[in-house]
Amino acid sequence: MEETRHHVKTKEKTGLLKRKDKTCLTCTQCGQSLGCKQSLRNHMTIHTGEKPFTCVQCGTSFRRSSYLNKHMLIHTGEKPHECDQCSKTFLSAPELKVHLTVHTKEKPYSCSLCGKRFKYQQSLKAHQKIHTGVREFMCFECKKTFIRAEHLKQHQRIHTGEKPYMCLHCNKRFSQSGDLKAHERIHTGEKPFTCVQCGTSFRRSSHLNLHMLIHTGEKTHKCDQCSRRFLRASELKNHLTVHTKEKPYSCSLCGKRFARQLNLKAHQKIHTGVREFMCFECEKTFITAGELKQHQMIHTGEKPYMCLHCDKTFSRAGDLKKHERIHTGEKPYTCVQCGTSFSCSSSLNRHMLIHNGEKTHECDQCSKIFLRASELKSHLTVHTKKKPYSCSVCRKKFAYLSSFNTHQKIHTGVREYVCSECEKTFITARNLKEHQRIHTGEKPYMCSYCNKTFSLLGNLKRHERIHTGEKRYRCDQCPKSFRQSVQLKKHLKRHKRKKLIK
Repeated sequence: MEETRHHVKTKEKTGLLKRKDKTCLTCTQCGQSLGCKQSLRNHMTIHTGEKPFTCVQCGTSFRRSSYLNKHMLIHTGEKPHECDQCSKTFLSAPELKVHLTVHTKEKPYSCSLCGKRFKYQQSLKAHQKIHTGVREFMCFECKKTFIRAEHLKQHQRIHTGEKPYMCLHCNKRFSQSGDLKAHERIHTGEKPFTCVQCGTSFRRSSHLNLHMLIHTGEKTHKCDQCSRRFLRASELKNHLTVHTKEKPYSCSLCGKRFARQLNLKAHQKIHTGVREFMCFECEKTFITAGELKQHQMIHTGEKPYMCLHCDKTFSRAGDLKKHERIHTGEKPYTCVQCGTSFSCSSSLNRHMLIHNGEKTHECDQCSKIFLRASELKSHLTVHTKKKPYSCSVCRKKFAYLSSFNTHQKIHTGVREYVCSECEKTFITARNLKEHQRIHTGEKPYMCSYCNKTFSLLGNLKRHERIHTGEKRYRCDQCPKSFRQSVQLKKHLKRHKRKKLIK
């Protein structure tokens, strides 16, 4: 109590009714008034950092015994507070109270200065301090000040490394209870925040707020170098690396560099082999929560990302970004050797193989080498002749499911991709992309033998056979081979005519 005495000022307060005079104790650190010595003692632990109550099971320490008692429920698994509307149970009464607002939607407390509404009076009081500018709680480590003691407490965990909130499903720990709640929804599948316009649900309110920008079309984040606008700050941050090329975060094990620290952290889990996130549907495990979330959309069929130009939906934000470049024509990835630009980084990486002449994919049946894995896969059908996918309308057979799906659009007549130059429509995005090269004059495919360029990959392949002498199309009736399928078709007609003459 000696230490406490040095931080105390006393002043007399007179009761308004028939109440005895009461001594009020004031903290000299922050000026807060407290009604009794015990309250002051509890309050002082915020400033001193003292945590006398320790959990015997995991060693986490707390300022108050009541905090320790609540913490112990994590170890026992007891959730004594049940919602009478949906029967969900919670560790503490405040958690249940917060949950009940999902059912009631009630916000009875309103700020007189800005009109913002709140579910709880304490939230309103905390909010009003934003207008007054009073920041009475200060961190002794870095002198940063905060409006609320709770914010200071959360901040101090940066210095102490304390993570008192543990997930009961995977034992992952968090410094803030809100982060734990959001994390646990990965395991439970709960998505309490629902868009009133399209019905898509989200784990966090912040995710819903970002999603709502899709409906409003608002793009508030502007690049100061090229004036391009983005829905999200994270999208702008990713875009800026196109201009800066900066990758300040390096993996100490393999040397790979990253533009963002969170990408480095996710990458490092590849080396540790830790796959802590598991799908409850198929028990497949993943390194990051993001990978699990994307995977779960296979089971749910959810496609939360919608194109503002054609309303097509996608399960991944990255796929939406790539798709939108079909409409915008943006090609942010440029070859430093020839200046050719591409809409996605993978296309640039494949293109670079043309310049360095690297051919890494070898056929194990005829030893032919290819630039791309997709080219090798296509080539292997020459040997296997396998075409497992059959069209139910015209019986045409296909080696790949993607080719089969594209073919079916011919029968449905759906041509969803429109050229902005001439308004011609196409069945696939690839057909549109190839067509647009007529307008732009782009020829991204270059012959590695003579440097001649082509607008279509198929034309490049046919041309390169002049150099290699390859004749991949063989006649099954005679020993002759041909470079192009059209030449084989003409040749087969001769056999047919000979049979008719005989």
